Amino acid sequence: MKKTAVLMFLIVSLACTALFAGGSAETKTENGSLKVALLLSGPANDQGWNAVAFAGLKAAEEKYNLETAYSENVGIADGEAAFTDYASQGYDLVIGHGFQFGDPAVRVSANFPKTKFMAIESNVYSENAASYVMACEQAGYLMGMLSSYMSKTGIIGIVGGFEQPSIVKVVEAYKLGAKAARPDIKVLEVYIGSFTDVALGKEAGLSMADQGADVLSHIANQAGTGVIKAAQERGLLATGDSYDQNSIAPDTVMASTVYSVPALVLSAVEKVKNGTYVGGVFNLGMKDGVVDISGYNSFESRIPEATKKLIADTRARILDGSFTVPLIETRTK
Repeated sequence: MKKTAVLMFLIVSLACTALFAGGSAETKTENGSLKVALLLSGPANDQGWNAVAFAGLKAAEEKYNLETAYSENVGIADGEAAFTDYASQGYDLVIGHGFQFGDPAVRVSANFPKTKFMAIESNVYSENAASYVMACEQAGYLMGMLSSYMSKTGIIGIVGGFEQPSIVKVVEAYKLGAKAARPDIKVLEVYIGSFTDVALGKEAGLSMADQGADVLSHIANQAGTGVIKAAQERGLLATGDSYDQNSIAPDTVMASTVYSVPALVLSAVEKVKNGTYVGGVFNLGMKDGVVDISGYNSFESRIPEATKKLIADTRARILDGSFTVPLIETRTK
């Protein structure tokens, strides 16, 4: 009897193991809620790129009663393992916040057909993996115009994180906007190869200041706060990125690009919830309420009315489709 009991125990245990292994991507927790995980390239409280994604996760959690999890500081080499880990735990949707998460999402998606994968700002997809692309270049163009108009030295600078399409398109649009405002403006640019190294961002900003730049901008996630600090330290002007970064340096940051990442996350969760989530590359911009620029905060009275009007008029033309900001994803000299 004892041998029989042990044998039956082993059979039941193996059956349970097989059941859980085969159903590792089931879509509901015990209370029926969806499970959504988020991968971030930096800290969730970076006051920029990662913070807006985290806000999206929390908004979706509250609206849809989700079970959520997130991983911070996920490096490029760790993306595939992070996707696999969450998919193995049965998460319904795993979101990678950044271009670099696209390829790992597609690779892992083949092994977990019941799990949905999402990469923000990437350009690849599979049957159950999608890329949601924001027209960040639209806001970048307007920041270039503002920086150019507000420069007294005729030299401005922008610091990018990694030289990848999602970052390059903003830098290139910034340069075009700056030149449209003032054809003779000189735009300094550098890619620092990091999204998290604040000291490196500050070093790049100080270097540009030493070259005469009096307005500094960035699209470098957490590292970009170092650029703002450089401008603040030198008494220069700056623009922010991803959300209104005026709070970092109220007398330095004139305005910021603003990306409504929560809208993307909420949209994706809704599609998973109602069974309509599909793979593909989906493009969203100002007309969709996903990309914009912030207000001018304490600079409202310090920026000339003519400058604000020109920027507002350009924004209106982007919205009504009469002007399209060129999409340039390869660096130009």
